[in-house]
This record gives sequence, C-alpha cells and structure tokens, in this order.
Amino acid sequence: MAREAPALLDYSRRWPMRLVLGATFLFLYAPLIVLIVFSFNDSRRTTRWAGFTLDWYGKAFADQELIAALGNSLVIAAVSTVLAVVLGALAAIALWRFRFPGRAIVDGSFALPIVVPEICMGVAMLIFFARVLPWPDGAPWPLSLGPIIIAHVAFSFPFVAVVVRARLASLNPEMEEAARDLGAGPWRALADVVIPHLGPALVAGALLAFTLSLDDFVITFFTAGPDTVTFPVKVYSMMRFSVTPKVNAISTVLLVLTIFITFIALRRQARQNQVI
Repeated sequence: MAREAPALLDYSRRWPMRLVLGATFLFLYAPLIVLIVFSFNDSRRTTRWAGFTLDWYGKAFADQELIAALGNSLVIAAVSTVLAVVLGALAAIALWRFRFPGRAIVDGSFALPIVVPEICMGVAMLIFFARVLPWPDGAPWPLSLGPIIIAHVAFSFPFVAVVVRARLASLNPEMEEAARDLGAGPWRALADVVIPHLGPALVAGALLAFTLSLDDFVITFFTAGPDTVTFPVKVYSMMRFSVTPKVNAISTVLLVLTIFITFIALRRQARQNQVI
C-alpha cells in the first residue's frame, strides 16, 4: 500500500515558527540597527538621542589615526585571508588525498587553534615573536604588520581547512582519476576538477577568515608593535575615555563594506553554480 505524502504544515500552526524566527532575527540584528541609527546622533553621548546629523561621518573620515587604524585592519585581513585560504586548502587536500603515518595527529592538530582560548593564543604569539622570531623594531609599513598577519594566519587557516575538508567529502575521487586517465597531469587535474568543486568552500572559508581577522582584538593586542594600531585596538583605547558617535559612524561604514563584499562573493558563487 502506497504511503501518503506528508501533509503541509497547517497555516494556523505557522505563527509560532514565525514568532521564533522573528525573535531570533531581532536578537541578532537589533544591536546592529541601534549602532547604525546612533551613528547619525547629534550628540557626543552615544546613549542619548539628540537629533539627526551627518557630521560624525565627516569627523570620522577626518580622523587620521582612526582611518590609519582601519586601513591597517583591512590590509591585515586581506593578506591573512589570502594566505589562510591557500594554506587551508592545501592542507585539506593533502589530508584528503594522501595517507601517511601520523595523519590522524596532524588532522587533529588543526583543531587546536579553534578550541584554544584566544588569551592563550595571544600569549603564545607574544613569546614566539619575542624569543623565537623577533621582529625588527621600526620596520616600514606594511612590514610592521608582519607579526599580526602571521598570527592571524595561524588561527584562521584551520577554519578554512575544516570548511574545505567538509566540501571534499562530497567529491568523488573517481572524477580526478578519470581526468588523469584522459591525460591530465596532477596539477591539471587539481585545477580542472578539484578546485572548481571547492569553489563554495573557498569562498566560505575566505569570508570566515576575513571576518575573524578583521574583528580580532586579543591576539592582535599581544602581537602588535608600539607603532601599529588596528581598528579594534583603537576602538578599545577610545572606550577607555569616551566613545563618541564617530566610532559608530566608522563602524557603520565597516559593516556596510563587509556586507557588500559578502553579497558580491555570494552572488558570484551563485552564478558559478548556475553555469556548472
């Protein structure tokens, strides 16, 4: 006897789900909405609304120290993202393709930067650059950002490797073997078969690494030199005295930039999936 198809959820029972979904979105995005609204606040106090103004955006872009800190954060995030994606993808492919002694230990070690507390990671990086790899003082920009970039790659590339490994689990190894049988070399098979399949995972890993690097404070605080200030560290230093809507304004610009980059990446990935 044929089994009947499950009936659609009754409309009268949908409102609890919509209520839970609405409450979840409100919990997640209400602070961001408040941040954006108070970036137009015509008052030096961030907790009291005094009217609408655009002056804080002009003051934010006129603050050379704040803009320099934001530029440092964007450069660090961009460079560390590229390196993290390359290292994470290569590590994931190596663990997926090869069998070697200690493979399980290497695979498990990738989870350490994910589960280790950031304060421990920051102290470890501080000792590493103080004793093992001392960075020269007074290095010109952007070489002065080297310790922070290395530290960000160290804790972000395992996230990329985990995402790529999950994507590789859905790849049939026989597809790469078929490409090899048709005359493709190892690198050609990797470029024509494996990399296109990893497209969504590479985009997701890049966005994750970029976000983690951009808003990191603890590890950056321990590895930054005396002349290197990133945006989170600058905001923290401003909070010790007084936070003006200028911080809200530059944070809104950064939020919009992040959303725009994410939208472009997801849109491009959707087009690639349609072509495939």
